[in-house]
Amino acid sequence: MSLSTQFITMLTMISSGFYIGVIQDTFRRFTPYWKNRRIMTYVMEIGFWLTQTLLLFYILFLVNGGEIRLYIILACLLGFSTYQAVAATSYKKLLEHIIRMVSAVYRFFVKVVQAVIISPIKGVIFILYKIIMWLIKLILKLILFVIIVIITPIKWLLLFIFRLLPKKVQGFILKLAGIYSTMKNKCIKIWKYVSLKRR
Repeated sequence: MSLSTQFITMLTMISSGFYIGVIQDTFRRFTPYWKNRRIMTYVMEIGFWLTQTLLLFYILFLVNGGEIRLYIILACLLGFSTYQAVAATSYKKLLEHIIRMVSAVYRFFVKVVQAVIISPIKGVIFILYKIIMWLIKLILKLILFVIIVIITPIKWLLLFIFRLLPKKVQGFILKLAGIYSTMKNKCIKIWKYVSLKRR
């Protein structure tokens, strides 16, 4: 490598080391969100360091064709140490400030979406639900009224015919009605008993 290439490589590796310090602190800031999930922690750690290693090697490949020498590693460590000594505290404070700003913007947009989109949609759905339920009740009442209007004359006619029948026939019909009512009640009791047994 020429001197200019070596100089550019050193500057690049120092900057890369500085970048590693920044990105590591950023990664560590969000680690508590998956710290209690062991598999997730392993996946994130391996993925993070693998990604950073590939990125550094790609940068090195662009600068000097991918040659790795001792001074390159030392330059990277120098950049990392410089970050830790000079900029780590300030960057962490800046990162917290950025996170608070992003969180505030996110909450603001959530409230806007809630107020402008979700709440009106919920209101419209609630109104439609009330209207539909009112229509269903109205239709059921109309159907019940029609049934009553149809059945009532038939009931009167049957009652009139029943009164014209001889007493013995009336007694027989009443007896049949009593037997039917008794059987109906017994069937209901048996059904309830079976249902309770199934539970």
